[in-house]
Amino acid sequence: MRGFSRLIAAAALLLLASCGEGGSESSGGGSTGDNSGGGSGGVSTPPQDFTAPALESLSSAEVGKIVAQAAAQAQAESTPAVIAVTDRVGNVLAVFEMTGAPTLAQIPKPPSGAMHDVQGAQVPATAAAIAKALTGAYLSSGGNAFSSRTASMIVQEHFPPAPSTVGLESGPLFGVQFSQLPCSDFSSRYMAAGASALIGPKRSPLGLSADPGGFPLYKDGVLVGAVGVVADGVYGLDPNVLDVDSDVDERIALAGTVGFEAPEEIRANMIPVDGTQLRFSDAEYAELADVGGATFASTSPALGMLKTVNGYYPIASLLAGTAYGSEASGIRRATAAEFSNNEAFVLSDGAGANRYPVRAGTDAAEVGAALTTDEVRTILEQAFMVMSHARAQIRRPLDSRAQVSVSVVDTRGVVLGIVRAPDAPLFGIDVSLQKARTASFFSHPGAGAELLADPSADVRHFVPAVRTFLNDQTALTGTFAFADRSGGNLSRPYFPDGEVGRPHGPLSRPIEDFNPFSTGLQSALVLANILEHVQFIANGGTDTAHRCTKIPDVVAGQNRLHNGIQIFPGSVPVYRNGVLVGGVGVSGDGIDQDDMISFLGVHNAGQALGTLGNAPVDIRADNIVVTLSDGKTVRLRFVNCPFAPFLDTSEQNVCEGF
Repeated sequence: MRGFSRLIAAAALLLLASCGEGGSESSGGGSTGDNSGGGSGGVSTPPQDFTAPALESLSSAEVGKIVAQAAAQAQAESTPAVIAVTDRVGNVLAVFEMTGAPTLAQIPKPPSGAMHDVQGAQVPATAAAIAKALTGAYLSSGGNAFSSRTASMIVQEHFPPAPSTVGLESGPLFGVQFSQLPCSDFSSRYMAAGASALIGPKRSPLGLSADPGGFPLYKDGVLVGAVGVVADGVYGLDPNVLDVDSDVDERIALAGTVGFEAPEEIRANMIPVDGTQLRFSDAEYAELADVGGATFASTSPALGMLKTVNGYYPIASLLAGTAYGSEASGIRRATAAEFSNNEAFVLSDGAGANRYPVRAGTDAAEVGAALTTDEVRTILEQAFMVMSHARAQIRRPLDSRAQVSVSVVDTRGVVLGIVRAPDAPLFGIDVSLQKARTASFFSHPGAGAELLADPSADVRHFVPAVRTFLNDQTALTGTFAFADRSGGNLSRPYFPDGEVGRPHGPLSRPIEDFNPFSTGLQSALVLANILEHVQFIANGGTDTAHRCTKIPDVVAGQNRLHNGIQIFPGSVPVYRNGVLVGGVGVSGDGIDQDDMISFLGVHNAGQALGTLGNAPVDIRADNIVVTLSDGKTVRLRFVNCPFAPFLDTSEQNVCEGF
């Protein structure tokens, strides 16, 4: 890989030198194979062009049709429902409450009954339906269609989740449910009419959902939104994927997708992870009522009414969706002045301005020499180049290029730049930022002190728990560099991950107190903000702030974890001469790919510039060895890269030695 790594670095440096002149980087389409003898003489351009999604969107009439079809199925089932429809970037286009539908949804308790965080709480059914819809929209793309049932499968403590799989490792996106949070400083909120009214991605009232009943919607193969349903009064998950559920929420939501179905070839059940086929739906189209003739005119007010939702849907009217990729959507192709690779997409304010332009770090007073604009740009360019050669894990057709979002932050958590591939799943933008901030925070000398200053005793107790578990009273003081994979090791309800009977990681809840609604430090940090927001949805008044944690500010209005933490892999801290200067997070197309793109992106930037790099080898978290009660020793991990990840070279062990 060393030759290929140097090659990527040189190619990206040329791009920087000619910023503004970038044309297509296609090599003529398809995989070129490896004629490079180890990568030192291979091609330097990606194996194919990214294809940006067509500018498709839902009309208000189509939104009404989706609602009417779902309501017709609910009527056939004699089970009134709350039905929500969103566009791809999260704008709520309709919330329909059928007469007699549940107004609240119950979150399950943990096995012990000793509830933490939002376990056992009741939440507005409208909020739950919106969260389900957003999950279908945000986890999907033109290359993969994931439902909230898919989400349930990949966030639990074992993968695949089932009574017979206890002892297997946790789901690949363990913890992703605590993203897209309503308090996130990144996610857009509802705004009144104007240039920025429709920009996304919008926040979710409850994060991502693991409760079946949320499906993506497609037109001509293009993802245009999603539908979410609550009819059974439960906001839960599926703990056993080895059986087939009879789920009324799922049947009603699936009926809403008639005429807007996800292409069969990209549905989750066509995509394996670690040899296990994912699940898309336990409901089948063949078992649905005949809903094709349903109209909104015959549905409202006969079966129910559109219902306003504080912070999401203030006017009870069918709305049209926004076309993803347009300026109005808030996510569009980068200009040559913004990013030298013309395949990159950026976040926009709806009026033409990049929300997160490449900028220098703000923390020179603490770190001595903050990241420069050129360094940030080079990290983003290098990460984008690595991604452009990588094989996707969760995308069809096979041998598609990976598509991810990349975020860079300084040690204060300030965003220094965000770029993404055209069709990367939208959930990865907020998650990549969470990951970047998490790696920087846990590697920072002040991490322990700032957690100990949180007003919540629950949050504070995790600091001594970590220090006792690691037998190191200097833990969380910057003595070790943590990637998200490292912190994730400590955030599982078994340590090592999946080994039944082992202790829980010090950042996790014990297994008897655990379910995906209470993961440990991750959920404890954001609990107060989520509860504030649920009260706002239910009763109005003051909404939660644009910040998800209550740790102290490092400068006025800015703490290091404004959108929470993430506990599945895909980030690294950035160092200059042994001093922490920031973090990089990647999310979108497989956790090992995320690790590789962040790690090699920083490494290659260091090779190109000579001024920064990954954490020094001797302080990486994989130097930490935990001794368990039976004498067994377990080493933490730093990153884990795919074995042979590139489309145009057969390079193996691509991160080894760096």
